[in-house]
Amino acid sequence: MHAETRNILLVSACALLDTDGRVLITRRPEGKAMAGLWEFPGGKVEPGETPERAVVRELREELGVEPCERCLQPFAFASHPLDGGGHLLMPLYVCRKWDGFPDPKEGQAIAWVRTGELKDYPMPPADIPLAAELRDRLTGARVLD
Repeated sequence: MHAETRNILLVSACALLDTDGRVLITRRPEGKAMAGLWEFPGGKVEPGETPERAVVRELREELGVEPCERCLQPFAFASHPLDGGGHLLMPLYVCRKWDGFPDPKEGQAIAWVRTGELKDYPMPPADIPLAAELRDRLTGARVLD
């Protein structure tokens, strides 16, 4: 194993899309790295966990919603260097079906925004290209049930 591959941080994220075509983003709370920036909900993939299971667990823990794991659509991924020499690899899933209503459990703010408005929200560097990809591929597209 090469030294650089030992420092890869695998984080899964999800763009929850409502029937109006809006996406849910969350604001990182004070006291966390990159506090105040908006991001797609998700988190670190634990050892032995798949990226899909990590998304389901994180959405349950962070927002109290139960996404349909079969409904998670792989959408795009970000690959971004981290301070200190590590590297972030972040798959983004799109989910249109879940049980429950998003309720922030960790003190974070949430917002439902149109994909074209994502550029108006300051985001961590890894989320910026994912937001642009959502905007480019989904703006004007009909959301099908």
